[in-house]
Amino acid sequence: MLRMQTPKVLPKSALGQAIKYCRNQWDKLEAFLDDGRLEIDNNRSERSIKPFVIGRKNWIFANTPKGAKASAVTYSIVETAKENGLNPYQYLMHLFEELPNIDVSDEKAIDQLLPWSNSLPAHCRIQHDK
Repeated sequence: MLRMQTPKVLPKSALGQAIKYCRNQWDKLEAFLDDGRLEIDNNRSERSIKPFVIGRKNWIFANTPKGAKASAVTYSIVETAKENGLNPYQYLMHLFEELPNIDVSDEKAIDQLLPWSNSLPAHCRIQHDK
């Protein structure tokens, strides 16, 4: 179909450039047909980087070094919580309730609030359907 359209459009037009680009990339477009392990689209990749894209848009508001550091710390806490099977909202609420009353010189008390601590309350953990 593209071969038939190529002579019918102006090569420098937007459609002509799109057709040329598509024809030049045809071998890459067909790669998934040669290797069953390849997916037809990159939706999984797109989903995995979406938080960073959204974050990038939010980071433009961190116009000071302190604001950027606060954003980075918050983002790190949320992502680490998710990686440790925690509900980020519930975990942050737990931290906000506990941290004002904690003795920061007591390392054991701080360790109990870390995302991988077994002593975190059950409501902080993501409940999986059984």
